[in-house]
Amino acid sequence: MIVVVWAAWHAHPGPGLSGRELAVSVALGAFVLGGIGGVLAMYGRPGMVHVALIVVLLLASAALMWLQPDGVGVAGVFVGVSLLAPLLRGRPSTHVTVVVLVFLCVMVAASLGGSFTTALLNAVMLSAYYGMFFLSMRLGDANRLAQRLVSELEQSRAAEARAAGLAERQRLAREMHDVLAHSLSGLMLQLEGARMLLAENPDDPRLPEVVDRAHHLGKSGLEEARRAIGMLRDDELPGPESLAGLAAQFQQDRGVPCRLTISGAAHQLDSEARLALYRVAQEALTNIAKHADPARVELCLAYEPTRTRLTVEDFANNRGARRPAPGDSGGYGLTGMRERAELLGGTLVAGPTDGGFRVELDVPT
Repeated sequence: MIVVVWAAWHAHPGPGLSGRELAVSVALGAFVLGGIGGVLAMYGRPGMVHVALIVVLLLASAALMWLQPDGVGVAGVFVGVSLLAPLLRGRPSTHVTVVVLVFLCVMVAASLGGSFTTALLNAVMLSAYYGMFFLSMRLGDANRLAQRLVSELEQSRAAEARAAGLAERQRLAREMHDVLAHSLSGLMLQLEGARMLLAENPDDPRLPEVVDRAHHLGKSGLEEARRAIGMLRDDELPGPESLAGLAAQFQQDRGVPCRLTISGAAHQLDSEARLALYRVAQEALTNIAKHADPARVELCLAYEPTRTRLTVEDFANNRGARRPAPGDSGGYGLTGMRERAELLGGTLVAGPTDGGFRVELDVPT
């Protein structure tokens, strides 16, 4: 804009207060007003005021080209294009704007007595300038978009890392709870029985057997803890084939009949599903030992075409007796079992029955 003003000031006719000189002064003032206003409007929110100021600038440039044939009024058209391009970025009206500006350049050049060849060259120059300016803006937009996508990708990766860490902590919490709750609850029951026997009769012949059971539970609990830690090394994990031993151990430690029934053809299950079946059975038996006084316990493992179902149910001594769900004491048992089922796309249902309590796990195959 400074170059246009300087050239218009020194061109013939120059600015003045009468005749063509006055027209040059008015056109030059309108050019400066439109240019400064258009630049300032770019820093705000583009609107009708922005468009009106650019129109004033373009009309003033056309007037300068008409009044000063030897001047550089055509440069004002380039200034107008530079201010108009950001406003029309990415809109269909860009093509209309190019056509209008080229038409303006051709008509002004022709009206000044120049050849149409010169007019077309001016039009091509104007189009090339606008195309380069538009491409530079698109390149800037692409760079900003790339930076934003990279930033979003980094944030997404950080969120995924946090989610993976949380999932791993939850998995370890379930494992350690299932292992320690099963072993320590049985150990506490045996030690409590030993304490009562010792208080009644220190020479009770049953005392060594109770202590041996407590020792066995502590040893098996240590082995289970080591096996859970072995998950981090991808060691072999317990699965449905270990349910028979789990039932036998429960029957031996609690003195309550515990029977395992398997139906259907065995499916090939992944490691997480196999571990879930074992841990849910283990946790259900632990809850029975802590919260119930059953006459018998039944484990049923059913292999069905689309799923595998595990049912653990205890039957109370008194028919019709009902016990509450073992989740009211703030434990992690039922929560952990449900989390295991949901992570596998399965379901877990737990609740009292007419004669005890039932836990049922369904996992897809």
